[in-house]
Amino acid sequence: MNSPEPQKGTRLTDPSMKPEDEAEAVLRPLKFSDFTGQNKTKERLEIIVGAARGRGDVLNHVLISGPPGLGKTTLAYVLGSELNTQVRSTSGPVIEKPGDLAGMLTNLEEGNILFIDEIHRIPKTVEEYLYSAMEDFHIDIMLDQGPNARSVRLNIPRFTLVGATTRLGLLTAPLRSRFTLQTRLDYYGKEDLRAIVRRTCRILDIAIDVEGEEEVAGRARGTPRIANNLIYFIRDYAQQRANGKITRSIASSALELLEIDRHGLDEMDKRILRIIAENYGGGPVGLGTVAIAVGEEEHTLEEVNEPFLIQEGFLQRTPQGRIVTPRGFEVIGLKRNSTDNQMELI
Repeated sequence: MNSPEPQKGTRLTDPSMKPEDEAEAVLRPLKFSDFTGQNKTKERLEIIVGAARGRGDVLNHVLISGPPGLGKTTLAYVLGSELNTQVRSTSGPVIEKPGDLAGMLTNLEEGNILFIDEIHRIPKTVEEYLYSAMEDFHIDIMLDQGPNARSVRLNIPRFTLVGATTRLGLLTAPLRSRFTLQTRLDYYGKEDLRAIVRRTCRILDIAIDVEGEEEVAGRARGTPRIANNLIYFIRDYAQQRANGKITRSIASSALELLEIDRHGLDEMDKRILRIIAENYGGGPVGLGTVAIAVGEEEHTLEEVNEPFLIQEGFLQRTPQGRIVTPRGFEVIGLKRNSTDNQMELI
């Protein structure tokens, strides 16, 4: 029997890699009561939703920031479900010109939610049209050019804009200030991740014991999307290599096949740490240099790898560049000789 292997070129620890839409929709909570973790953000949203319902009013605009895979999209759909309204979903790169935005806005109905993922990637020329849409619920579109140019005002239904971003610092101040509530999602603790793993396995009818839950949660990088991605592969592994039940041993063996260690680090994470440690004396070294050395895009390293490496204390970001920490050296099996800047195998 052939060994189950992850598809070449994929990284299950990449939180930007979503399961197929249909599968993700099955797992997506639709009520605050079903959404695990992020308690401060959840409470803030529950308050404004309850108040809007009580007034019979449209929800104010909401901006949700944080690393990928933590539930920004899910929360937008939870808001829609709690308010019993439709969520229209798009992303910043898709809205290339003002006409694209105008088409989306004019198709909304009163109280609908427009969810824009990667809102920091909206072109500045388009972003300016959002200002009046968010504040006054109209947009002014220019028709024709030159002496025949004229402005046409389009009134739009009162709606709620929910923006999501992994790069809050790239949002302009004028756009950011138009969101009444701004809230950030943080990496999940292991207990919350265990609860998510348990819920996913229940929905998918996968047998898993407590130790199996712990093993998956401990290697999921604090990210629900990664936990769910891993569960699909571990389920298949358990089906092909055991009796179908996920135990600690089965989960550990499956994740070792995926080259994901007990810290949740995959081969790319370790490659980043090794290159900085071995080629640049542990740093500091610029992100661009690291990206070239590992053959990856800068923005991918900055959005996918670095947040977790920094959060867990393996990497430090300084004005001079990236530095591998003592814990980072330890996890790749090296130690730094502080006197001559040489590395030794542990």
